[in-house]
Amino acid sequence: QVQLVESGGGLVQPGGSLRLSCAASGFNFRRYAMGWYSQAPGKERELVARVSITGVNTNYGDSVKGRFTISREDAKNTVYLQMNSLQPKDTAVYYCSAGWSKIDYWGQGTQVTVSS
Repeated sequence: QVQLVESGGGLVQPGGSLRLSCAASGFNFRRYAMGWYSQAPGKERELVARVSITGVNTNYGDSVKGRFTISREDAKNTVYLQMNSLQPKDTAVYYCSAGWSKIDYWGQGTQVTVSS
């Protein structure tokens, strides 16, 4: 049974940081590019960041470049998203994903709220 379980979301003040984690199970993690998407109320889901199978190549959405960093730890079947300099516009549900252009698996999402 495939599972992607996100954690680390919550309420943070503008300018603060959060680190999201996604623990994967039920599939061969090492054979998948992994990513994070966000979906704000009333908006479409959009790419935040993705990392290749090797971990060498990364791709970021324009709005998070220079603030967010994606990484993976294959020994733990886990992908991370370090989010710095958070802004109210970053408020959304963040979803973990498996796949690069075609997403095979999705997590249930974790809420991130940036507010003072």
